[in-house]
Amino acid sequence: MASVTPMQRTIAELNKTETVFGIVERFIGGAKIKVRVDFLNIIDLIALDPVKGVLGIQVCGNDFKAHVDKICVENAKQSKAWLSTPGTALEIWGWRKLKNKRGMKATHWECRVQKITLDDFPEPETDIDNPF
Repeated sequence: MASVTPMQRTIAELNKTETVFGIVERFIGGAKIKVRVDFLNIIDLIALDPVKGVLGIQVCGNDFKAHVDKICVENAKQSKAWLSTPGTALEIWGWRKLKNKRGMKATHWECRVQKITLDDFPEPETDIDNPF
């Protein structure tokens, strides 16, 4: 039996809340190279949320740090442009498997959501001796 991917878990969660969404991650497959490409290199799903507005969601497993770096460092220009657009929000949805109770075998999947704001981006380094 194939395991359920974080994307499938996110889609199921959005369907539960009857949120309108679209998958904007593309799969480019060739004979030798198979690559997944996110919208603006940062977004897997776009959801229309009546409270948050147009919500860009980056889906991942339990590896939050790598995805925060991908959004806030590697693709900072695209992320800032997305967040600077009125009515948009950006979140990382990471899925992890937790035990129902300590010491028991029964488990469940839990979604950790981290909101990304313009305050999450590192300040650009400036040379104090030469401000130009």
